[in-house]
Amino acid sequence: MRIKILFIGWLTVALAGCAGPEQTPQLKPGIWRGELSIQNQQLPFNFELAREGQTFKVYLHNAEERLLLDEINVVGDTVTMAMHIFDADIKAKIEGNRLSGYWKKNYVEDYEIPFQAQPDTPYRFAGEHTNPDAFVGRWGVTLVHEGDTAQTVAIFDREGNQVVGTFLTPTGDYRYLEGGVIEGKLRLSTFDGGHAFLFVAEAGEGGTLRGDFWSGKSWHETWTAVRDENASLPSANELTYLKKGYDRIDFRFPDLQGDTLSPFHPRFADKALILQIFGTWCPNCMDETKFLSQWYKDNKERDVEILGLAYEVKDDYAYARARILKMKEKLGIDYDFVVAGVSNKEKASRTLPMLNRIMAFPTTIYLDRDKNVVKIHTGFTGPGTGPYYEQFVKEFNATVDEMLGDEAVVVK
Repeated sequence: MRIKILFIGWLTVALAGCAGPEQTPQLKPGIWRGELSIQNQQLPFNFELAREGQTFKVYLHNAEERLLLDEINVVGDTVTMAMHIFDADIKAKIEGNRLSGYWKKNYVEDYEIPFQAQPDTPYRFAGEHTNPDAFVGRWGVTLVHEGDTAQTVAIFDREGNQVVGTFLTPTGDYRYLEGGVIEGKLRLSTFDGGHAFLFVAEAGEGGTLRGDFWSGKSWHETWTAVRDENASLPSANELTYLKKGYDRIDFRFPDLQGDTLSPFHPRFADKALILQIFGTWCPNCMDETKFLSQWYKDNKERDVEILGLAYEVKDDYAYARARILKMKEKLGIDYDFVVAGVSNKEKASRTLPMLNRIMAFPTTIYLDRDKNVVKIHTGFTGPGTGPYYEQFVKEFNATVDEMLGDEAVVVK
């Protein structure tokens, strides 16, 4: 018996030694460099990992943007990061000082993209960054996908020897892009948890660029650009409009309590109303929602209301409601929402037959106190566009002033 007890005691000590603190996987606070493997390309991004007691926070870095991820779950050697308001996660194993796993869109079948990351790595693109002046400026851009073309405007600037900027399109922008010129090629990327973009280009003769654009698991476009300080896009206020024979916007959609709302509901009586056509899956919509949320807090005493019309990725009220509630919590939103339909643009257009079409998420419709349409603005130029965002804010406030017939209380 004594021998048996001694043996068990020795075994317990031995096992305890094997599971000592030095064997416990650790997440190192600081700046990390992540990579997503998309279409035989490596898309880099940076994030900051911070530890507060037993909890972690992650901040995705894209140029000046810091996007908070505050649902970080660590179990054993596995870490799961919920991607902010998006229905997506990064799930990875802690392997020494590294992470290895995948980025997954939960609402798309079989959508997993390999992911890896290492700490203490503040650079984005590996290699020596050279002079970016050949790429800095304003460009008229043609994107080509399977024979279809689209016109955009690119704006690139330098920060030291880094390059930041974005692409503006008739329906929105590509948010914060960051990178530099390595081995003669411009390389820019962004990752916001919902979308992953990678741009590469070479400079040609006569102020031209030629390159490739990869997005997510399968989307690829080629693009060419010509330096043009006067490059412009169609007016965002003329792309979406009322069809002939219609003079009002009307609908009946369920709100988050299951009650039916329309623009003519008593809660909107004698008030100007801003309708936000959007989806929680849409990064441009996230940017607009952040703006509208703060604007509404500062201006809701002015007889103006905002109503979000959510078009989600699943035709399921419970799913849509859950995504909207999460977004409301994350972004601190006070205005109301309805579940309007699904994100397919053709199907979404059928829900508002008085419009020529829904061509962009987001689209913003301004109604005066009598619910007459004052303006319909397609797309959104977000904070990543710099002065173009500032111009949007200025025009937004001017439109509301016109609808209400008074002066703005707060301009943000």
